[in-house]
Amino acid sequence: MESFVFAANSVLPLVALIFVGQLLKRIGFFNDNFLAIGNKLVFKVLLPALLFYNVYNIDNISQINWAFVLYGACSIVVIFAIAMVVTPIFVKDKGQCGVIIQALFRSNFALIGVPLALALFGQQGAAEASVLSAFTIPVFNVLAVLTLSIYHKEMPDVGEKTTTSPLKKVIVGIVTNPLILSVVAGLVVLLIRALFVELGWSFRLASFKLFGQDVTFVYKALQYVANTATPISLIVLGGRFKVSAVKRLWKPIVITTVLRCAVIPAVGLTLAYLLIPSLQGQHFAAYIALFGTPTAVSSAIMAKEMGGDGELADQLVVWTTIISAFTIFLEIVVLRSVGIF
Repeated sequence: MESFVFAANSVLPLVALIFVGQLLKRIGFFNDNFLAIGNKLVFKVLLPALLFYNVYNIDNISQINWAFVLYGACSIVVIFAIAMVVTPIFVKDKGQCGVIIQALFRSNFALIGVPLALALFGQQGAAEASVLSAFTIPVFNVLAVLTLSIYHKEMPDVGEKTTTSPLKKVIVGIVTNPLILSVVAGLVVLLIRALFVELGWSFRLASFKLFGQDVTFVYKALQYVANTATPISLIVLGGRFKVSAVKRLWKPIVITTVLRCAVIPAVGLTLAYLLIPSLQGQHFAAYIALFGTPTAVSSAIMAKEMGGDGELADQLVVWTTIISAFTIFLEIVVLRSVGIF
């Protein structure tokens, strides 16, 4: 019972914020124009600030457990590859196909990975989740851009043909994606900070917050912006969510939700336990956050911005968020039963 309460307390606040957004839309507080602007705000400002903040706060890049990191990153690529092969066989709508593929490999690690790992295993869990985020979040976003560039709704012919090649479109999408750019910027700052320490430069330079302590107001401002990403993104998602679409989309919702919340975390955690015996509780706390959390909120935002089926993407985020409250509980129980937690 304690494990269930813990899992529920980790995930249900997200569900509550989604319901707040839905309530505000129903009473007329939000309109479609506000939600469209909110979507862009989250995608281009708030989430990038959160990702940069999370990467920047990694303490020491030199103490990385590479087996732990490589397993997490490679697992995402494997899930993506399998989904790219299998999903188009069963899903013929291109807009839906891209959304389902993205929902399968892309968890909500960016928003709730570190807080969930912190709740599961304290600062050690949060530290490992932060390290993992520096390498998996770029993978998530590069693969998401690739997926949505290949599978998107066909736009109506307006008499003007594009001369942009598919490969160029994908590359431009990757190098201009705000989420990818923010993680890269965080890694650059992290490497510069590590270089300062390696060269033995003064402690003030080595601990400089945006090289820190010397310009605390900048760091605090970034922290404030980053802290708004999760609540605002979930409230906007709730405002866009359409209950009426559940009946029409029930089949892809059910199948994707089961795969995302049950099958993928079960396989991912089991293989990690069998293949890397040196992993400890803090590593599995990060892996629960990576494999077990619901479909990323940013996936719905990105799908809408890049021509995917935004309605299905919204549904998948909401339903995987609700169901994951129960599946994360089961994952915690199992890991406790084998002595990891």
